[in-house]
Amino acid sequence: MKLALDILQGLGLASAAGLRPFLPALLAGGLASADVGLDFDGTPFAFLESPWWLLLLAFALVATVFVRPYLEKPAGEAALSGIGIGLGALLCAASIDDRHATWWYGLLIGAAVAYLASSVSRAIFGRVRARFASAGDSQAAAALPFYGEAAGLVVAGASILFPPLALVAVGFLIALLITGRRRGEQKYAGLRILR
Repeated sequence: MKLALDILQGLGLASAAGLRPFLPALLAGGLASADVGLDFDGTPFAFLESPWWLLLLAFALVATVFVRPYLEKPAGEAALSGIGIGLGALLCAASIDDRHATWWYGLLIGAAVAYLASSVSRAIFGRVRARFASAGDSQAAAALPFYGEAAGLVVAGASILFPPLALVAVGFLIALLITGRRRGEQKYAGLRILR
C-alpha cells in the first residue's frame, strides 16, 4: 500500500512538473526539507531538498518571468517542456526512493507522465493564446503562464498531501488529450469535406 501511495505521489509530482517545472519542484523540495509528506534525505535524490537546489529553482522561476516572450516561441516551449520532463522524472523517482529501495522505474513513468502533461498543456495554452491574440486580448494572454504555475502548484501540493488525487490529475490530462485529438480529427475531417 505504501508503494502504491508513493508511486501515486510521484505521478502527481511528475504531472505538475510537466505543466510548469519550477514551482512544483520548489514546493516539493521545500516540503521535503521540512519532512512534510516527503523526505529525500539518505537517498541519491537528497539534492532535491538542498538549499542550493531550491535557490537555483527559485532563480529559474523568476527568470521565466523576464524571458516569457521567448518561452512562448516553439524553441522556448520545447526547452521548458524538456526541463519539466527531466524534473518530473527526478521527482517521481525520488518520491518512490523515499521509502523503497528500487526506484529506477520512477524515472521512466515520471518522464512519461511529465511528457503527457507538457504535451497537453502546450496544446491547450497554444490554442487559448491564439484565441486571445485573435480577439486582441493581450492582458489575458499574458496571464496564461500564471495559470499554468497555479495549476502545477495545486497538483503538486495535492499529490504530496493526498497522493490518490494524482489519479484525478492524470485522468484529467488523458481526457484533455483525447478531447483535443478528437477536435483535431473533426477539424481536418471538415476541411476534407470542403475540398
